[in-house]
Amino acid sequence: MATMADVARSAGVSVATVSHVLNGTRPVLPHTRQAVLDAVEELGYSTNTLARSLVTARTRSIGLAVSAISNPYFTEILQGVEAAALEAGYSLLIADPHDDPEHERKVVRLLHERRVDGMIVAPSADPRGLLAYLGRHDVPAVFLDRLVDAAGTDGGPRFDQVCADNAEPTSRLVTHLAGLGHRRIGLVAGRPGLSTTSERITGYRSGLAFAGLAYDERLLVHGDSQSAGAEQAIEALLSLGVPPTALVTGNNAMTIGVLRALGAHGLSVPGDIALCCFDDFAWADLFSPRLTAIAQPARDIGARAVRVLLERLAEPDRPARTVRLPSAFVHRTSCGCPSPSEEGMSS
Repeated sequence: MATMADVARSAGVSVATVSHVLNGTRPVLPHTRQAVLDAVEELGYSTNTLARSLVTARTRSIGLAVSAISNPYFTEILQGVEAAALEAGYSLLIADPHDDPEHERKVVRLLHERRVDGMIVAPSADPRGLLAYLGRHDVPAVFLDRLVDAAGTDGGPRFDQVCADNAEPTSRLVTHLAGLGHRRIGLVAGRPGLSTTSERITGYRSGLAFAGLAYDERLLVHGDSQSAGAEQAIEALLSLGVPPTALVTGNNAMTIGVLRALGAHGLSVPGDIALCCFDDFAWADLFSPRLTAIAQPARDIGARAVRVLLERLAEPDRPARTVRLPSAFVHRTSCGCPSPSEEGMSS
C-alpha cells in the first residue's frame, strides 16, 4: 500500500507539501498541487480518514440541512456546496428538514452526532430550536438563503450567513410591470416567517411606492412557497372585484402553481395577465411565453457558504458576517414585452 512518503517521492515534493495538499492546511502552488494529485492517482494512495479524525478531532465532513431538495433552486445550491466541499477535501452529509421546525432540530442533532466539523443550514420559518441547539453545543454553522435575526454579543449577527439580494430585485420586477402600464400588480408571496418572504414583500411595496402606486393588501397573497399554495392564492386574487392585471411570484415552485391556476381559468400569459417571477430555472426559457425572472446565483451561494464555513473553522473567534450576492434580471416575454431578440437585444 502506497504511503505519503511514496507520493512525495513521486511528485518530487516534501511529505509536508503532500500533507498540505491533502488536508488543505496551507496554500500550495497550482502546478505543485496537481503533481501531488497526479501521484496520488497513479499510486492509488488513500488517506486513513478515521485515524486522522482521532488525532485532529476533525472528520473533514460538512452537514447540509436544506429543505425541498427537489426544488431546482436548492438543487443548484447543493451542487455549489458539493463542488466546493470536494475541492477543499471535505465530504458532505445531507438531510432534508422539510421546513418543519421539529424535524429541523432532529436532523441537525443527527448531523451533529455524526461529528461533522460544521453545518450549512437553510433555516425554517421558526428557527428557535435550531438556534438553541447550535448555540448550546457551540456548533460552527452558516445559514444560507434565509437569514436569521439573531444577534451576537458584539451586536452583529450571531452566525455567518450567505444569501442573495431579495428586496431590490423584487422592486425591479414591480417597477418593470408598472412601466408597462399596469396599475394593479399582485404578489404571490412565500411562507410567512422566512426572511426571503419578508424581504421580497418589502421589495414589492417599495416598487409600488417608487412607481407611485398605492399598496392594496388584497393584492398580496401567500402561496406558502409551494405550487399548491400558489394555486389557492390565485383563486383569492381572481375573486376580487377588480383582479390584478400583472403578477409577481415569490419563487419558482409558486410560479408553476400560478401558471397552472391561470390555465385552469382559461387565462393566458401575458395576454390576459402579465407575469414576472423570482427564481430563474433551467427550463424557464422553454416556457411559452418565456419567463421574465430574477436569477439568483444559487451555485455561488452554495460555494460561498462552504468557504465561509471553512474560514469559521480556521478562525473560530472572528466576528460573524452576512454575505449578500447580487441577483440578475432576466428579461423575456411573460411580462408582455417583445422578445429581446426581436428588439436586437440578447437576454
